[in-house]
Amino acid sequence: MGQTTATTAAAVSVCVIITTKPGSLVMARNYAKLRMNFYPLPDAVAEHIGQHLSFQHGCSILDPCAGEGKAVMAMTRHAPAGRRYGIELDAYRAEEAGKVLDVVVQGDALNTRSRVESFGMAFCNPPFDFEQGEQGGNQRMEKLFAAHISRWLVPEGILVLVIPSDRLADCARTLAYHFADLHVYRLEAPECERYRQIVVFAKAKTRREREKTRDQVITQTEVYLSGLMRDPLRVTSLSEADVTYVVPASGPAELVYSGLPLDTIEDLLPSSPAYRQLAPVLNPEPPRLSTRPLTPLHKGHLGLLAVAGAINSTVGTGERLHLAAWQTKKKITKWEEEEGDKTVIHEREQFVHELAVAFPDGRTAILE
Repeated sequence: MGQTTATTAAAVSVCVIITTKPGSLVMARNYAKLRMNFYPLPDAVAEHIGQHLSFQHGCSILDPCAGEGKAVMAMTRHAPAGRRYGIELDAYRAEEAGKVLDVVVQGDALNTRSRVESFGMAFCNPPFDFEQGEQGGNQRMEKLFAAHISRWLVPEGILVLVIPSDRLADCARTLAYHFADLHVYRLEAPECERYRQIVVFAKAKTRREREKTRDQVITQTEVYLSGLMRDPLRVTSLSEADVTYVVPASGPAELVYSGLPLDTIEDLLPSSPAYRQLAPVLNPEPPRLSTRPLTPLHKGHLGLLAVAGAINSTVGTGERLHLAAWQTKKKITKWEEEEGDKTVIHEREQFVHELAVAFPDGRTAILE
């Protein structure tokens, strides 16, 4: 079992202890939800991808999962004058992206609209997850994002799609119908290998080309892309790629967000009647001791108060200032005894106190 303690370095504010089994799928998905499936592409990888792109003057470039805008900036660093657009769900990251991108919309990209054939290039690194809807059969986000932004590209506009390799088949039909000149490459950075990420380069078809695309051609492309997923050795690494895609010029674009006003809802939520009813459950008041005991407390009393969370607080001053959080845990002690030709294994269970401490300088410790 592993333990991770997360603290702030600037000031003691929170101490979280997470205990889980290695490779726990449930824990991995919960952790991904907490960070809103934000797994940014490393800047070095983005720059490497950008080396295979050639930009004409006046390109409109879109990143529908912009994060803080670092990846698309690294990818288009050598692009001539143009405009960079971003869509980001998280308010803080959207604010940071607004410092480097020309236009940023804070909201859900799937609830954002734009005119068809508006952008010369779209870089898309979508959440690696399923959509969450009221109906069954929720689709993969990679597929939904690729389909949503495909018509926003001008004819011969370039799509740069970063997804896990085992999700290529989900996007295959969209890619086959809307795009031509597809190339798939494996990303070799350690962060990318962890999620088996690949990058897909594709050139948008014209409306006439899409209408003339036969079902047989779409099926053949689907089979080819699905085959790459089943045989990763067939996927060439990006370092061996020898292609260059030309990003065509495109005029100014417009993004219109039609989803819920997330910031407004978040601000109004604490004053809603429903939230007031749930507040004691979601944010219970910590226990407070406001009276003096009749007799001095002994060690047993202090232990009960500690593991009940009654004395969790900021303790000390100066260099000894720290945040203390107590809990109780079961400890099993095993020992063996030889009895004749048999070995008897004994187990003793006992409850012990565990104290997690965090200091302003980032030091943490777990004491028993």
